[in-house]
Amino acid sequence: MTSRGTQSRFLQSVLQNGVGRYVCQLKRLSLVFSKKGQSSLGVREFLEEGVVDFAKNNPGTVVYVSPQERSVPKIVAEYLNGNVKEEAIPCKTSQQIAELITKLTNQSGLDIIRIRKPIHTDSPSIQGQWHPFTNRPLSIHPIGPQKQPGN
Repeated sequence: MTSRGTQSRFLQSVLQNGVGRYVCQLKRLSLVFSKKGQSSLGVREFLEEGVVDFAKNNPGTVVYVSPQERSVPKIVAEYLNGNVKEEAIPCKTSQQIAELITKLTNQSGLDIIRIRKPIHTDSPSIQGQWHPFTNRPLSIHPIGPQKQPGN
């Protein structure tokens, strides 16, 4: 925690993801819904229309479908780092559920927090940070107001 009261950290990559090949961080997606409940209508439509396409596009993600009577429909996303995110989806349309699943698929599983600095190194240089005027020669005559002709 910082003095502002919000968590922050330096920008980092998840398991050096993208250095070699990209690995989707979402490992398991569970859709919990009711077979007869009105609030689960959008989930049932998504299961009929879009879940097969999602599974084909994301072969590294396991999709579980669990109908439970008298339950609030929700999506449970489990990530490779062990984090679990639950999103309640009552009365959402199939399109809204597809957008939410796409958002969960693209996330790393880390909490969304404030980034301290865009650049960070564990071994800072003793010479300081480079800028365009680092190796520029000093001018002999300082820059000042130009003299008017005839003065």
